[in-house]
Amino acid sequence: PLPKHLNSDDIIQSIRPEKDVDGLHVVNAGKLATGDLETGLISCTPAGAMLLVRSIHGEDLSGLNAVVIGRSNLFGKPMAQLLLSANATVTTAHSRTKDLSSVAKGADILVAAVGRPEMVKADWVKPGATVIDVGINRIDAPEHGEGKSRLVGDVAYGEASEAAAAITPVPGGVGPMTIAMLMANTVIAAHRAAGQKPPRF
Repeated sequence: PLPKHLNSDDIIQSIRPEKDVDGLHVVNAGKLATGDLETGLISCTPAGAMLLVRSIHGEDLSGLNAVVIGRSNLFGKPMAQLLLSANATVTTAHSRTKDLSSVAKGADILVAAVGRPEMVKADWVKPGATVIDVGINRIDAPEHGEGKSRLVGDVAYGEASEAAAAITPVPGGVGPMTIAMLMANTVIAAHRAAGQKPPRF
């Protein structure tokens, strides 16, 4: 973490876009927003989540409904853009979406990134859906002893896993994919800097 007197956005924007392996520079975000997936660097967490989606559904998501619960610049918006680029029909939902559970239930691909512990219950999940849980929340865990806590996602994993065909755990789901995509972006940036065609991940 940066010292408190430094503005993280100022630091991020001072990095040259072609060296921004986190994929957070406005130039890289803009390229993604305009559908340019070839010349920018994609934000690592959405890229990792999308790799999981592609491993299940393939490259072309035509005919699939995707719901992204969360509209942050860091994850929700870029995730929606990646799903759109793969031809999914995308709905971006959030805490003020009316009848959020019904919106979620229509998703073939449900992505939760709102920062609310276990908000998405089994009855929000369409049977056979793919559920990507991006949330990471620390909650009290008195069953482990006084003052103890545990990590949970935005999805109630135990119950939702009975409805979903595929679901990511927390921890251990999207987190490792984020690190993998950071490494992938580093390889891509190095190839481009050397004037070579980068591998596709």
